[in-house]
Amino acid sequence: MVGQGRNAHDSGRLQGGLLPDGEGQAAFDLFRCRPSAIPVMIAVPHAGRRYPASLVEQMRFPDQARHRLEDRLADVLAHKVADQTGATLLVSHAPRAMIDLNRSPDDMDWEMVAGGSPTRLPRLAAGRRARSGLGLVPRRLSGMGEIWKRRMLAEELEARIELVHKPYHAALSQGLENLRDRWGSALLIDLHSMPPLGPKSGYSPSPDFVVGDRYGASCGASLSLTAIGHLENEGRNVAHNRPYAGGYVLERHSAPARGIHALQMEVCRSAYLDAELTEPGEGLEEVAELLANCVRRLADELTSGSRSFPQAAE
Repeated sequence: MVGQGRNAHDSGRLQGGLLPDGEGQAAFDLFRCRPSAIPVMIAVPHAGRRYPASLVEQMRFPDQARHRLEDRLADVLAHKVADQTGATLLVSHAPRAMIDLNRSPDDMDWEMVAGGSPTRLPRLAAGRRARSGLGLVPRRLSGMGEIWKRRMLAEELEARIELVHKPYHAALSQGLENLRDRWGSALLIDLHSMPPLGPKSGYSPSPDFVVGDRYGASCGASLSLTAIGHLENEGRNVAHNRPYAGGYVLERHSAPARGIHALQMEVCRSAYLDAELTEPGEGLEEVAELLANCVRRLADELTSGSRSFPQAAE
């Protein structure tokens, strides 16, 4: 079995991007073993908790909005999995309220921007997510309404894209290319958390995990089946692509024909947080171990089948 944990290799931490008005704080961290222990990269785009004071001042209900928008402590879970497996880890510190890294730069509700879209950005019609209030910069939340006290300036949006969104995705792309070059193939696990989708018992219990592969477009079928089978064998309720099939991250970075595969993994917050879904719960260590074993299984599946994956020309 490949991957014996981060401590078996010299690990490195690289900081990247820059938080606007964040007093020099990095927008994300990249942790990697050198050489890489397994051909797996875990990315956590929605758990950022570094809120510049200027951002908080613009929010109507900052505490409630943060709680609703964050994939609460999914980064803590990811760190534990990476430490156990040696997977490369990319963690965003920029909060989703500032910019959603799982959205395209043009998936924006331009009515939020004073003066409309910046001249350097295409003003396309808002997509489904932006119309629902959860575009590149979230606008509204159900039961809460508008998040912001005022419309944002075009310069503010441009800064968030240039300093956070672009460098994050550049780091993600380069990390996957490096893994593919070393191993012949690579797997991205885009890690998210979800609120409980319903009762956990009864006729049709809600899932503990949702595995998304954009309906087979973002990875080889054997990888999705391996993830689902492992979680189900451990007694967990698992859904496939519903209600989360994967978003912009998978669409942009997956390239199965080139040996770069991607899965979105949603973890129910009640599985690893406390009853209030705000702090680590009793299930944190168990879920971390469960996911670490799943990552090892996926790495084995990837390396055993890598010879059959088409390679990019040098």
